[in-house]
Amino acid sequence: MAELHPFNGIRYNPQKVENLSQVICPPYDIINPKQQEELYLRNQYNYVRVEYGKQNPGDTSSDDKYSRATAFLEQWLEDEILVRDKAKTIYIDDHYFIYQKQIWKRRGIVACVRLEEWHRMVVRPHEEIMGEPKTDRINLIRAIKANTSPILAMYSDEQQRIAAALEQATITMPHMRMGTLDGEWHNVWAITAPAIQREIIASFESEPLYIADGHHRYESALVYQREQIALNQGYFPGEAFNFVMMTLVSFADPGLLLLPTHRVLRGLAPTKLESLKSTLDSFFEMQEISFNGADDWSKVDAWQIAEKRPHIALYGLSNEKMLLLALRDYEEAGSFMPSFHSDVYKQMDVSLVEHLILEKLLQIQPETEDGLAFDHDRSSAVQSVRAGDFQLAFILQPLQPAVIKEISDLADRMPRKSTYFHPKLPSGLVTNRLV
Repeated sequence: MAELHPFNGIRYNPQKVENLSQVICPPYDIINPKQQEELYLRNQYNYVRVEYGKQNPGDTSSDDKYSRATAFLEQWLEDEILVRDKAKTIYIDDHYFIYQKQIWKRRGIVACVRLEEWHRMVVRPHEEIMGEPKTDRINLIRAIKANTSPILAMYSDEQQRIAAALEQATITMPHMRMGTLDGEWHNVWAITAPAIQREIIASFESEPLYIADGHHRYESALVYQREQIALNQGYFPGEAFNFVMMTLVSFADPGLLLLPTHRVLRGLAPTKLESLKSTLDSFFEMQEISFNGADDWSKVDAWQIAEKRPHIALYGLSNEKMLLLALRDYEEAGSFMPSFHSDVYKQMDVSLVEHLILEKLLQIQPETEDGLAFDHDRSSAVQSVRAGDFQLAFILQPLQPAVIKEISDLADRMPRKSTYFHPKLPSGLVTNRLV
């Protein structure tokens, strides 16, 4: 199924850039204006200038953040700040990070993967996407003709064939090491040995890939591919625009950390808040527990472990109380969701919040609601309600990668912002040029 190719990756030149941690940056979708400014100041060669450059008031169609990103990339290549590997390469990235005071390692294979339309089910999505980020990525790829950050995708390796090949490939010292920054560091191997490359590539020939993070980037690459095919009638299947850079991680990787995306809400009229508890009672069995701080999360955890039905924790309806909601009637709740969705979708807590609580009970549209925000830290979500910044916090459970696989295999898609793979892959570690 999935067709992997080695490629001539572009990397920072260690003779010109001594500290790699000062020049790589997060992907565009988590860079806020403050962080963008900090990254600009961190180093004159920080990759943010390519990945997510500043927008200036006087920008024109010929001088904007996309043209400047292209200029930075071209200049850095000319000055050999960035260098292109001469050999076709598959990269192995051991991404280390700290979460909840523990050190984790997530091993990824960085390669180019042939683009396939969604209906072919070779590359399988799991989540709905928003339009604006997709437009931004399309504009960037048109201008710069490169994949600036990899898509994170997952694969099955039940026979451990790929894992064995990777172990063999990483018995030598890494070709590139990045010092610790913000609790993360990387060891990267550049695999050029044809025999090891063939072993890795052959292992994916009967396997689909599952997008974990990067739906917008994949959609943008598809759009760019269609445009290039229209412009190049005699193109070859091996043209670079037929591929996209991905980092592939096994479903079984112990470092594949998936965090929940909690919902926080504001802007509700007092009458809606007052009536919500009674309307919730029509669909959920409710239990109220005292909740005064971090020590009380253990009570929520114990309830979530014991409760086998779809369930949600809600903070904000009663002072210093957490409301625990367990679904009474799955069939009734499912009737308020679009009929084309699968049973797996209809039993997810994020689907219950989106369709049953927000759309049905509160009569708001999650996709266009300005008062709806997202938080990956449950304590932060609750604190935002306590501080008066929001009115309600819906505390969701982390999804298992197996559920993503199940949804994807059914050709279904979760609500947007259902998953958050932590940490995000960095931009600038390896770049794939399409020319």
